[in-house]
Amino acid sequence: MKKLLALLFVAVLALAGCVQKKSDVEGGGNAETSSGEKPTIEILGQTANENDLNILRDQLSKNGFEVVLNIQPDYGSYSAQKDAGNYDIALSSWTTVTGNPDYAVRGLFKTGGDYSVVSDSKLDELIDKASSLTGDEAKEAYAELEQLLVFDQAYIAPLYISKKAQGIYSKKVNPETVLLPKSRAQVWENISFNDESLNASETLVLHQAISSLTSLDPIKGNDGSINTLNTNMYVRLVNLTEDDQVVSDGSLSYNHVMADGNSEYYFILRDDINFAKVENGAAVDTGELVSAEDVVFSLNRAKDEKSVPDHRTYSIHENIETVEVVTDLAELQNAKAAGSDETVLDALSKELPQAVTEVVESEDQVDNAAGKYQVVKITTPNPFPQVLNYLAHQSGGIVSEKQVTSINTYDVASYDPNTDIAYGDQATVTEGNSYNNHLYASGPYILVQKNDYEATFVKNPAYRVGSEYEPKISNISVRFIDDNDSALSALRNGEIDVLQTVPETKIDIVKSDENLKLNEADSNAVAYLQFNTKGREVSDSADLRKAVLYSINQEEFITYYQGNKLPAVSTVSPLIDTGLKLEADGEKVKEFLKAYNESK
Repeated sequence: MKKLLALLFVAVLALAGCVQKKSDVEGGGNAETSSGEKPTIEILGQTANENDLNILRDQLSKNGFEVVLNIQPDYGSYSAQKDAGNYDIALSSWTTVTGNPDYAVRGLFKTGGDYSVVSDSKLDELIDKASSLTGDEAKEAYAELEQLLVFDQAYIAPLYISKKAQGIYSKKVNPETVLLPKSRAQVWENISFNDESLNASETLVLHQAISSLTSLDPIKGNDGSINTLNTNMYVRLVNLTEDDQVVSDGSLSYNHVMADGNSEYYFILRDDINFAKVENGAAVDTGELVSAEDVVFSLNRAKDEKSVPDHRTYSIHENIETVEVVTDLAELQNAKAAGSDETVLDALSKELPQAVTEVVESEDQVDNAAGKYQVVKITTPNPFPQVLNYLAHQSGGIVSEKQVTSINTYDVASYDPNTDIAYGDQATVTEGNSYNNHLYASGPYILVQKNDYEATFVKNPAYRVGSEYEPKISNISVRFIDDNDSALSALRNGEIDVLQTVPETKIDIVKSDENLKLNEADSNAVAYLQFNTKGREVSDSADLRKAVLYSINQEEFITYYQGNKLPAVSTVSPLIDTGLKLEADGEKVKEFLKAYNESK
């Protein structure tokens, strides 16, 4: 989920709440009080987004609302208030880290989705319909979906699309090696110091706002606390390029191919990646190949809602029907690649270290240099090319079947976080009495330990050794700084080397600093208002929701951010231009408020 622009982009996601029941958080913390006959709207947000909250308050006030601001100091407090239902609208956001439009809607707005508070059968049908289409047909389907989501029912109210701005301490770090993909999380293995001789000895210092990590099990979290970390700890079958193309480059696969019919997907695996583990503060090669057996295990648990407690990403992979190891070479010879006369075998065989002579079932039979490969086949029940984008998500990271099953010995149904140890629990890597690092990393880096100040990573010594994808820098520290201004000061002072998110109002500061380099790119991040669908007047009245919707003037947000935001309609907006547009309309506000009052 996934990711990300630190505090802003995780606002729609659900970290583990610090309360157990609604009564624990009654009253809305810093909520103001209001009275009068005007309809009252309580807006929930975080201190980090106070400027947006103030703009919203002014816009709604001008349109006849009494506004209550429920401003929480951090994400944990925000999440507790949201879970307790202490809001009419929550300032939320979403980054489509897979680069495909289905991810921008399925988990957020489909009934039963990982983060959905919406239940609308017509919307469900449209989400499923749009996911199976491409080109102009997909554009029309997503326009129909947006019409229902935003304008007909006003389940959300869009604010803006963000751009990406990254600051690099170029006095020390080579800015040409720091990528800024539109969707994929930061790519650590590519980064190098200007003086490459320092790569083995010096520590690269990166930044993250959130210090409490949801889980280091890639399927148990989908938020800004772990998306970047897990993306760099676990290799996937495919990756995304900087402009969201699905590729095998830098993945576990040499090549991948979609077969004719768009329901069967094949991946030929490489044998130059082993799992790493931590011993005495150092990463060591376990000698265990990241194999097809691990892929089958990882993806089967990823799509199974009941495989782990508090599974946060199962809906991302619900369109996977089967995952299996191919053992019959004839199957690859007889199957055709989609849209081509080329066989699947020919498509998989490009630029291999040795031509395929045998496809093997067991990892102990693998020998790429001798032409012996493992091939994984994924089947979807219906044509669903977007499954490839989901496999590039951090939740598609490959874990060790041996290690995870040895740790997760508890009963899922009766799991107790106070007594049971789950694979990836942050307590196992936290300094102190709870430290017992059990992680096995298949990716370029492994987390050694963390505290409230930083998380320490070291390179996997058995990851693509000798190739262009072998990690260049040996040691990485992810520094936890939750205040944007403090993080920018740390960058300017050389205390951190890369600031992944430069606030739009601070871009000129970075541009004017001779020690810094600014990278800018488009992003898939959308800020929007999520209406409460239970227990509030906005839950029951579409007219009241629409009155709020047409009070939103996106141009005022864009002006405040000095033109560094773009208009939005929904979370799909950065991916598909449906032709729809939200424009503030005071007359419509009056019309819908009148209808709301008459219906009371």
